[in-house]
Amino acid sequence: MQTLDVIAHIHTDFPSKFGIPRQSGLVDALKGEIVFTEKYRDASALRGIEGYSHLWLIWQFSKSVTERFSPTVKPPRLGGNRRVGVFATRSPFRPNPLGLSCVKLEKVEWHTPSGPVLRVAGADLLDGTPIYDIKPYLPYVDSHPDAAGGFTDRIDYARLSVDFPAALLDRIPGEKREALIEVLAQDPRPGYRHEADARHYGVEFAGFDVRFVVDGEVLRVVEVEALTKK
Repeated sequence: MQTLDVIAHIHTDFPSKFGIPRQSGLVDALKGEIVFTEKYRDASALRGIEGYSHLWLIWQFSKSVTERFSPTVKPPRLGGNRRVGVFATRSPFRPNPLGLSCVKLEKVEWHTPSGPVLRVAGADLLDGTPIYDIKPYLPYVDSHPDAAGGFTDRIDYARLSVDFPAALLDRIPGEKREALIEVLAQDPRPGYRHEADARHYGVEFAGFDVRFVVDGEVLRVVEVEALTKK
């Protein structure tokens, strides 16, 4: 049986799963760094890649591996109480824990201590996620503007207004603020939450624990604390 090699890992601002956008490309301000494993740090393997604006990443749901196959899953976006076929979703709980993401290629750094590095934007991946393959996005075959989106076409993706007090926002590095605010506006809470939600939630992002509450259509940040390095 053919085994898959991990060719690279991606480094992002998300040390835990909660808060990661539900799809790639939803938050363009999110930055990622793809570092190749030693075996694949060969610049010739990337020759010509700088000519593409976007890339497909094939990666592993490293925190969602399961040994039991379930033919149906409960997508949070359907309230968490309706089952659909696993192959009709992008659920991480799959026979093979493989993910697919389209990211924007912003820069290729050819000469670093870790070999060639890809700087990307819009990634929906956990920090340290293993990557199995990278392929160019080809607009003439990969773009289908009239495609049907299944049950996702019937979902309301309304954004939240973010109330981020200046005194708390000042604790976040300037270059990270736009991405964080956009992540919060996407409503990181589980899709099956109740509308009357008085809970406090927390997103770990870029070395900070950002605590918030949601009141109707407004997300209010109430605390920002630096994460303790392990």
